[in-house]
Amino acid sequence: MNKIVLENNEYEIIKDYKNGYNKEELEEKYTDYFNDFDYIVGDWAYGKLRLKGFFDKKNKKCKEFNNIENLSSYLKENCAFDCSYFVAKRK
Repeated sequence: MNKIVLENNEYEIIKDYKNGYNKEELEEKYTDYFNDFDYIVGDWAYGKLRLKGFFDKKNKKCKEFNNIENLSSYLKENCAFDCSYFVAKRK
């Protein structure tokens, strides 16, 4: 899969659904806010990329709403139906 470095953090794109991953858009949207998260999920709605941070369940900062194991619920409840998206995992 694709690897990318954002603000000295290395990520691997572990899921790219319907070509949701766009390196340039991710680099443009990424801020230091996401540095603590284990995963970044990017989804597309109305031609715009939205980013959300998630944690591994072993991370002490993990809550139910940002647990990567709940990704399918997030996609179903908070994203456009069958939208393009990607999942980046911090290495």
